Amino acid sequence: MAKILFVMTGADHWTLADGTKHPTGFWAEEAVAPYQALTAAGHEIVVATPGGVVPTVDRGSLAPEANGGKEAADAIAAALASMDELKSPIKLEDVELGDYAAVFYPGGHGPMEDLAVDATSGRLLVDALDSGKPLAVVCHGPAALLAATRADGSNAFAGYKVAAFTDAEETLAGLADKAKWLLETRLVEAGVDVQVGEPWVPNVVVDRNLFTGQNPASSAPLAAEVVKKLG
Repeated sequence: MAKILFVMTGADHWTLADGTKHPTGFWAEEAVAPYQALTAAGHEIVVATPGGVVPTVDRGSLAPEANGGKEAADAIAAALASMDELKSPIKLEDVELGDYAAVFYPGGHGPMEDLAVDATSGRLLVDALDSGKPLAVVCHGPAALLAATRADGSNAFAGYKVAAFTDAEETLAGLADKAKWLLETRLVEAGVDVQVGEPWVPNVVVDRNLFTGQNPASSAPLAAEVVKKLG
């Protein structure tokens, strides 16, 4: 059994361009699907957040329309409630990378608020990338990559092929014209090679030890790739 670190947003809102706070947090499926896949393979999950705050689930991610119906939504909610690790996260500042075999960043709009500018998370990402350990990031989770800079100011993920929530998907979700910035655009500006797939369709990209998924539907296949890599 290996220990897997889940780095999750501590934000419960996303500040929009007009200053209003859009309620959010992490996206349920993007935590539940990887958690289930990794624990089923015998691994232990440890959750870390900035300051050790208990992560907030985006209520929209529990809605039937976000999960293909009420039955699936109920299953996601029940799975989330059973994840005791979410109730007592450690502080991101206290993480020792050497304790973990892999690192996983779920998404939701929360990372756009906090992890995108979190220097502690940024250093952890650089170290995880350089360690060669599997590093998995999904949907809006790649916002955290924006804080992963090296001493010369360059982004550690520049030149890497990455899947992330696309500008087209943000537009379809109805938030693109309200956002301060868009994830795909900002990643490209940082030198990241974003591999754009069709909206809402699973798209998993593996580049060296970096595993990324484009959207909620990508979280389960992304986790499967990590499980395979861990053996």
